[in-house]
Amino acid sequence: MTDPAGERTPRRRPSTDPARGGTPRQRSGASGKSTRTAAEPGRPPRSARAGGKAGGAPATARSSAAKPAKPASEPVLPERPERGAGGQWPMAERSLLPSVLGLPPIAAVGIAVALTAIGVLVDLTRSGNLGTVFTICHITGCVLAVVWVRRKGLFGPMVQPPLLVAATVPVVVLMSGSPRPGQGVAEQLLVIGAPLVNAFPVMAWATGTVLVLGLVRIVLQRPITA
Repeated sequence: MTDPAGERTPRRRPSTDPARGGTPRQRSGASGKSTRTAAEPGRPPRSARAGGKAGGAPATARSSAAKPAKPASEPVLPERPERGAGGQWPMAERSLLPSVLGLPPIAAVGIAVALTAIGVLVDLTRSGNLGTVFTICHITGCVLAVVWVRRKGLFGPMVQPPLLVAATVPVVVLMSGSPRPGQGVAEQLLVIGAPLVNAFPVMAWATGTVLVLGLVRIVLQRPITA
């Protein structure tokens, strides 16, 4: 406003004193914050939420660090039997000789299988029929198995000769290339069955020998009871 003399008169601001009738002016921002705070009474403030998140991470790290690490499981190795007085092995672990540790049954049967297969292969390649080499290898392998096996594993080597011949001879015959692909079924059966028939006497001798040796070991190596 300007007075008649042409000078400006300063505008008076409204009084904020309640006694003079003025009302305090509130900012829109402050009023919005108070409105939001009043509208959500149950929600904690942002500072409290941020403090809770920041404080939770160290607690989790401490809880994970407090758990002890699980020890790695170690494989359990079978205990080796110890010798007794006079250098003798326990009765269940010894071979035919008390001072010689017996073989596991699988290893003993494996010796007989290997020697029998070698004898069959050599005879079929040399003469086409089972002969002296097969006889020596088969009986030697079966006797070594029943003599060298552990006392508690005698059953397998005692019954193996018939099964050994019935499984080894056909496999070696087929691997050696006979019967030939052009032959009929009857000819193939004859080619496979002829070595089995020829091996029957040797198999019978081997079976009787290992049965006698096995029974002797069962009688002589009985467990000692107090």
